[in-house]
Amino acid sequence: MRGRWWAGLVSAILMAAGTLTLPGASSAGSAGLTPVQAGTRAMWLWDDAPASDVVSWAVAKGVSEIFVNVTTSVLTDGDLARLQELRRRAAAYRIRLTALGGDPAWTTDHAAALAWQKSVMTTGLFEGIHLDVEPYLTDGWTDNLLATEKSYLALLDKMRAGSTLAVDADVPFWFGQYRVGAKNLADEVLARVKAVTVMSYRDTATSMLSVSKDWLTRGAAAGKRVRLGAETGPLPDCTYCTFAEEGAKRLNQELAKVDVAMRQSPAFGGIAIHRFAAWRALQV
Repeated sequence: MRGRWWAGLVSAILMAAGTLTLPGASSAGSAGLTPVQAGTRAMWLWDDAPASDVVSWAVAKGVSEIFVNVTTSVLTDGDLARLQELRRRAAAYRIRLTALGGDPAWTTDHAAALAWQKSVMTTGLFEGIHLDVEPYLTDGWTDNLLATEKSYLALLDKMRAGSTLAVDADVPFWFGQYRVGAKNLADEVLARVKAVTVMSYRDTATSMLSVSKDWLTRGAAAGKRVRLGAETGPLPDCTYCTFAEEGAKRLNQELAKVDVAMRQSPAFGGIAIHRFAAWRALQV
């Protein structure tokens, strides 16, 4: 998610081309899900910003979950104290912390992913696992697609079995265009995780909802939450993929439109903002 995702942008746009109709509000197949509160927000935290700044911002913006980047060496690199403070401050406001990690290499290097997960579990600071693996950035995505897809799904299986913490995953909006044998890749991912966050990086509510429609439909059928992601960092190669140029006021206006459109959609899990530092730097 740290800027790598646009490597597949051209093919993603071509595969996702089609209707701009907003997703419907049908609750069919969404057993056990109820619509989330309007304005439900999460955010990615990739940097080591002071805990006081992060939590103050989260409280001011109504963020109820923070995806906190954690390294495999968290127990030995001196960062544990900062994360402990972040946990303490977040808990005071009932803000959920999930451990954020991932690397395209984890698609096949499951041992590295499981080692990271073990480090996360050892801290006792997190309430979930948030994976950002992006298998389509590996050579295998073009050289041996089926094997790469299967290896990615096997990774999700192992991560789910590796701890009691729920596993969420960042996903591109176009996974539904791919098959794994006779099965759909998006459906197979949903079967293995608690929720997904779609990289629905567009700068209008209509386009965010359009590119996320497939995941929202599949999420409702599977009874799984689907968050939509909004980008705030500068993307010179895709200015319509980010709110960096539009600023904070426009961001708030468009995300509020998404909330309204999704108010009766049980699969909708709110909106996640990528990322803390860029969001805070937006012009008003």
